[in-house]
Amino acid sequence: GTVKESGEKHKGSVEIPNLSEENEVDDTEINVSKKKGEGDVLKDLMRTEGTTKVREALRDYLKALKTEFTLGMILPTKATVGQEVAAERKLSGNTMQDSVSPQPLDILGVKIPTVKIFMREIFNSPADELYSVFTTKELVQKFSKCPAVIEAEKGGKLQMFDGCVSGEYAELVPSQRIVLKWRCRSWPDEHYATVALNFKDLAAQTELQLECKGVPVSKEDSTRQCWKKQYFEEIRILLQQPKDNME
Repeated sequence: GTVKESGEKHKGSVEIPNLSEENEVDDTEINVSKKKGEGDVLKDLMRTEGTTKVREALRDYLKALKTEFTLGMILPTKATVGQEVAAERKLSGNTMQDSVSPQPLDILGVKIPTVKIFMREIFNSPADELYSVFTTKELVQKFSKCPAVIEAEKGGKLQMFDGCVSGEYAELVPSQRIVLKWRCRSWPDEHYATVALNFKDLAAQTELQLECKGVPVSKEDSTRQCWKKQYFEEIRILLQQPKDNME
């Protein structure tokens, strides 16, 4: 927050421990603290009007949690009962950490109905060559016919098709497996799917198995077409070219 009179800026955080859909907002205790000698005006404001704003945000959050359970979008499983999943939620520039149990599905952020897509393709190429097509910037740019950002390492960024597709690399096992945090620009803000690409070497051929979890229901068909038309068909064309053109 910024003190209007002096223009001084101060940062703070709100921590809400062990919050779940069973809690009532009015039962939640909210404490405000500050570093010594800083931001007395803001501290007083947070104790009064700020506390009200925090409770309003929590009320909306708990309402959303209850709705998720009612719709069956978040269901407990044997593997997750008793576990706590830490979720981060932004509140007016401050970070509020919530522990929510149980929440087995990785749909933190935008809560929307999703589906899983599975595709299998055979390529006339060895696994190491096909793997390199997904991890080498020059080859990605050749089959996508667009400038691309390819940082093929864990946590590295991914951007293709003039920004229509973006994400990051979550796991890389050379010639065997790639896991991506992946999204299309038309999807809800900050919503990502998890894409796993598994390469099965069949001597001169490779079987590529794609599993895409967390695709918005309304985007299932377009996502399938994206992978089939913009990825797989274009990669086949690239692999048919003389090896000199791929280097």
